[in-house]
Amino acid sequence: GKAYVRDKVCQEFQALGKEDFRTLTIIANSRKFSNATFEEISHLVHEIVSLAETCCVEGADPSCYDAGSSALSAKSCGGGSPFPAHPGTAGCCAQEGLEQKLCLAALRHPPQQLPRYLQPSNEELCQAFKKDPKDFADRFLHEYASSYGQAPLPVLLGSTRTFLSMVSTCCISPAPTSCFLKEKLERKTLSLLTLLSNRVCSRFTAYGKEKVTFSYLASLAQKMPGASFEDLFPLAEDAAEVFSQCCDSVAEDCMQKKLSEHTAKACGALLARDERFADCCNGKNLMQSYFCILALPPAPAPELPEAQKPTNEQLCGEEGARHAKRYLFELARRHTTVPDAFLGKLYDASEKVRVECCSAKDASACLDSK
Repeated sequence: GKAYVRDKVCQEFQALGKEDFRTLTIIANSRKFSNATFEEISHLVHEIVSLAETCCVEGADPSCYDAGSSALSAKSCGGGSPFPAHPGTAGCCAQEGLEQKLCLAALRHPPQQLPRYLQPSNEELCQAFKKDPKDFADRFLHEYASSYGQAPLPVLLGSTRTFLSMVSTCCISPAPTSCFLKEKLERKTLSLLTLLSNRVCSRFTAYGKEKVTFSYLASLAQKMPGASFEDLFPLAEDAAEVFSQCCDSVAEDCMQKKLSEHTAKACGALLARDERFADCCNGKNLMQSYFCILALPPAPAPELPEAQKPTNEQLCGEEGARHAKRYLFELARRHTTVPDAFLGKLYDASEKVRVECCSAKDASACLDSK
């Protein structure tokens, strides 16, 4: 474990250079410790960067990094540590050596429920930037990354990089207002992608793949109640697959590329069936089409016969999960204004019953009683 961590850090440091490595370290730790103060993150980043600077140079002794990281762990475990506070720290500090380091490295704060980053006015941005460009950039990186900590790292990197370049360009421009307007338009897709991937990835972390598939399916069903389960289920599976591949990925444009592919599939399948979808899919780039589809309000519920409940054999058979999803899908398209949180509770309850009853001696009696 030790050599692997050292090599990984040193490779990043050498590939990125000090400044970019520092930026990445601020973002990564602000994501991890989303409730930490700027000062706590700054202390931690300073230690990590100076450790890399000292120990990742050519010819540095391999023990340099180990000694430095041990000192860092000791500082985390000492009284009055300047680093981000975490209720799990004491438990880690009771361990020793590599176990202690790995335990400390795995600590994270739960994500923020609502992003706290509010973009100041152009004037305020320029004022703060001109006063101290480096401090301005650091504070922005910390606040933005802790607010959107669930967005994939490459999305955050791209979004913060373009924001800071916009500020440094427009604040010295002779016409700042039109400069900001133009740059903000160019950033629009990227900043929307940040908001959105933060939302879908925190949901993915909380729900897991199966429940995200259902949640996406129900939301499509409520926007397009005329479509069948067979039309929409593959799209929901496809979206959940995108999130499972891209939320933790460090690949440059995973989210943008895979979401665009997903949107192309969705538009291909649904464009001809629904004029609201057609409006979203026509004449926009794929990312804008995706945002447009997500923002569609539920459609009025159609007049449909009562939904067929699955039989006990179906629920406990090989395709049980799919039958349960199909029935809840039928409920969602008949009740298009029922909120996602309520449908999610129904989904959890139905899965719980399925797990409990299908393994019971008398599955049918158990299911009938529920």
